[in-house]
Amino acid sequence: MIGAIILAAGRSTRMGSNKLLEDLNGKPLVRHVAEAALASKARPILVVTGHQPERLSAALEGLPLAFIHNPDFADGLSTSLKTGIATLPAEVTAVVVLLGDMPLIPSAAIDQVITAFQAAPEKRAAVPVLGGEWGNPVLLSRALFDEVAKLQGDAGARKLLQGLAGDVLEVPVASDAVLIDLDTPEALAKARFKGA
Repeated sequence: MIGAIILAAGRSTRMGSNKLLEDLNGKPLVRHVAEAALASKARPILVVTGHQPERLSAALEGLPLAFIHNPDFADGLSTSLKTGIATLPAEVTAVVVLLGDMPLIPSAAIDQVITAFQAAPEKRAAVPVLGGEWGNPVLLSRALFDEVAKLQGDAGARKLLQGLAGDVLEVPVASDAVLIDLDTPEALAKARFKGA
């Protein structure tokens, strides 16, 4: 069983408002992420909230998701990742980590990473790659969960994986969405202009 965690706890300091609630094509950014996760093979899907949890829950109303609140969200991304992983059922063998500000990633890209990992279970992680650059979402096997528990501050899974190059499966993808996060007003305006 491969689950998914949507990290949606941050304060969006670069955006100036809660970026996850910003509108893109008539929906909040975070809802795009959740719907892509739900259309993928990943189950269960957990949403880690922190900043403005009630507004996040409202933006995702009606979707079959599990919500987990991270009371330590102000201490950085690592706390949300650890909160999500600690909540996963024991039968989950790996987890896909989705970022709430990357709403353009299609479910097909999530499934590509999952399928590639299932074919190479000896690997400890999998990442989508475009033009030689690592993107998101990152998949972490249960073998790494204890290492994740040691992360501090704003460090996410990427910092951990950089020291495990041989154990990381690189999955070539065609979608540049794996590299695009909408964490500034400029990036969001560009996505809206393109009709993303």
